[in-house]
Amino acid sequence: MSYDEQYRGEATVLHGAERITVAVRLSARFEPVEGRYRWAGRASPDEALTALLRAGVREATVRIAGVEAKAGLGEPDPWGGVRLTGTGLPPWRAVAAG
Repeated sequence: MSYDEQYRGEATVLHGAERITVAVRLSARFEPVEGRYRWAGRASPDEALTALLRAGVREATVRIAGVEAKAGLGEPDPWGGVRLTGTGLPPWRAVAAG
C-alpha cells in the first residue's frame, strides 16, 4: 500500500476530551534513509485549537475518516493556522499502489 502524497479536507484534532474539527492541508513524503514517512501541513484558524496551544499542548492525535496518527502542534502562523507534523504513516486513507 502507498499513501496519497497530499490531503485537503476535514480532520479532527483530539486531545483528552477535546475534539476539534478543522479544515487541513497536509502532505507526506517517504524518507528512504529513515525508512519512514514524514507528514506536515496546516490546520485552518480555530479558536479552540489556539486555546490548546496557549494551554501548553504540543502533541495531539489527528483523525481523518477513522484513521489516526500522533501529531505535533506548532505555533499559530500570522493568520491563525496551526502547523501539524507527524512521523510514520499519515492519517489519511491508503490507496493501492499503481
